[in-house]
Amino acid sequence: MYVADSRAPAPAPTSAEPAARPFAGRRRAVGSTVFALGTVSLITDVSSEMVTAVLPLYLVAGLGLSPLGFGLLDGVYNGFSALVRLVGGRLADSGGGRHKTVAVIGYGLSALCKPLLLLAASLPLIGAVLAADRTGKGLRTAPRDALISLSSEPPTRGRAFGVHRAMDTLGALLGPLVAFLILRYTVDGYDAVFTVSFCVAVLGVVVLALFVPGTRGSAPDPAPPTPERLDSGPGRVHLIRPTICATLLGLATVSDAFIYLLLQRQLGVPEQWFALLPLGTAAAFLLLAAPLGRLSDRVGAWPVFLAGHVALLSVYALLLTHAHHTALPYAVLLLHGTFYAATDGVLMAAASTGLPEDSRSSGLAVVQTGQALARFGCSLGFGAAWTAWGDRPALTAAAVLLAGCGVVSYALRPSLPTKAAT
Repeated sequence: MYVADSRAPAPAPTSAEPAARPFAGRRRAVGSTVFALGTVSLITDVSSEMVTAVLPLYLVAGLGLSPLGFGLLDGVYNGFSALVRLVGGRLADSGGGRHKTVAVIGYGLSALCKPLLLLAASLPLIGAVLAADRTGKGLRTAPRDALISLSSEPPTRGRAFGVHRAMDTLGALLGPLVAFLILRYTVDGYDAVFTVSFCVAVLGVVVLALFVPGTRGSAPDPAPPTPERLDSGPGRVHLIRPTICATLLGLATVSDAFIYLLLQRQLGVPEQWFALLPLGTAAAFLLLAAPLGRLSDRVGAWPVFLAGHVALLSVYALLLTHAHHTALPYAVLLLHGTFYAATDGVLMAAASTGLPEDSRSSGLAVVQTGQALARFGCSLGFGAAWTAWGDRPALTAAAVLLAGCGVVSYALRPSLPTKAAT
């Protein structure tokens, strides 16, 4: 793997290399824009995960919020961004492509919310700050992924998203560790965490503004052969199946918090070690994101995406056993990280292929919103089922639903080409 500017023109074909393979000599390249965006995401995730790691304790123990109040805020924090992703996608595509501008606004808004947490001391004010933070995330996600797609050639798009997600996940690993060290060695721990988080977030915005170029289209995708807008026939047809598949499978994707709680209950993980469980998932995600992205370029994105949900189904199956082997948590976390590595960036690579450049951000936002809302609904439904039936019946129902949705998604998988020519 080497750094290459994806905006550079492709070399002219020689007599020994047919013109039908314009990307063959650059299939191993990942553009410098992808690395710049990966650096922005790494820095931003350090900032955001610092806050995420301490927020429950800060709200409940520090401010004395009730569990019901925390539940409402948690719902805002995890579900609000889905409501504004469509807005971010539409704004980024307007005016000939404003992806970087909208991304800067989104990252900047989230950065400004970090010090405001120090000033908010009531449930409505904290909810407003968290809603603003998630608004920033919702605004920036689709334009950022569109920039990755537009700066990558179709035969290496899965790899580009894999590299970006690996760098993003490295930040998710470092954030809780930084927060732990700050809380351990400072007097006003929460104030220090929010202050440092703000400074780190500002650094991410500066890197984005200075080192990420504006929208520049790559070579045209293999399908459709002529540019079509998202609201035209080919644009809609391409978008329907990825959105349906992502939404269906999202309906059976139990949230991370429930997975860790189920693992903790089954094995009796001590409370002081509970916070390290997400690091296991993140570590597996970090190690596998780039390799599985490369695999999606070779065999096709949708087989890898669906295989990732097989890994998630395996997580459910392991949690439904009565095993108490010491290897169980490692197996569960490895499979859980594999699920994210095979689905997160791979879905964006698959959905972006065939989308017109002037509507790519809007198209990706549609897929992301459908998946996010479905996962939010799954979290609510699973929580209600756990309360009414118990944890194991609720997980059994989720496993059956995931298997059924997987079969339907396999039948509905997009038929557009999503792998490089050989």
